[in-house]
Amino acid sequence: MTVREEEIMDKEYLARLFSLADKVAVVTGGGGVLCSSMCRAMAEAGARVMVVDLLEAAAEKVADGITAAGGVAIPWQADALNKKSLEKVCEGVLQKFGRVDILINGAGGNKPQATTSPDLSFFDLPQDAFQWVFDLNFTTALLASQVFGKAMSRQKDGVILNISSMNYFRPLTRVPAYSAAKAAVSNFTQWLAVHLSRDYSPKIRVNAIAPGFFLTEQNRFLLTEKETGNLTPRGQSIIEHTPMNRFGKAEDLIGAVLWLLSPAAQFVHGTVIAIDGGFSAYSGV
Repeated sequence: MTVREEEIMDKEYLARLFSLADKVAVVTGGGGVLCSSMCRAMAEAGARVMVVDLLEAAAEKVADGITAAGGVAIPWQADALNKKSLEKVCEGVLQKFGRVDILINGAGGNKPQATTSPDLSFFDLPQDAFQWVFDLNFTTALLASQVFGKAMSRQKDGVILNISSMNYFRPLTRVPAYSAAKAAVSNFTQWLAVHLSRDYSPKIRVNAIAPGFFLTEQNRFLLTEKETGNLTPRGQSIIEHTPMNRFGKAEDLIGAVLWLLSPAAQFVHGTVIAIDGGFSAYSGV
């Protein structure tokens, strides 16, 4: 075999290793800043992407962009906190494609009413606001995993990717509901990995990513001043404790996401991968 032939084989091997060709991927929260980037990347890797979002217009915008670029994407309006709503999507996907290969549990976020501040102490946090944030970040993952994971259990393979947070590794001030929910997501990731492998098939993998600090619509109120756009003291402190000295960008997640979803990570199971610019590694001194 010539050197050139070996190079071609290596390229073909690597292409297959990271390929998502013809995989059917479902993404809840697919219209958001981070998950829309994941949707586009998966489509470029060959997946047929089901963009699921509470806001129909947001799902359509992402799906239309993927389609215009030559990919395959279908928008679905659904409430990730409503199991029947998710079941309707799953039924539609199975009718059209016959299977679900990938699930990304991307629905999540935060709100000021569940965040402590000089004007709102921990002791006065409204229970409904706390519950809303917890449900949005954890219960959505639970319900979607029940609905789409059931399809994977029948076909005996699949990949589930949850979205955890730096709050799992190091609880942060001011966001008790969000921190509790993301810790639950990480624990659930490990539990579900064992459960699905042992009770259904070792070919079903479950992992999570733990993004560091990315500016989104849900956390902008914590990290930037509304009037000026300048960093808040909290935002500045985060930058100072991030060795790479910046917030993350949506595209910073893509490499790890495609790796975890692809055959390249076929023996990676039940783990939480930090994508944080070194934040969790820095002690502050």
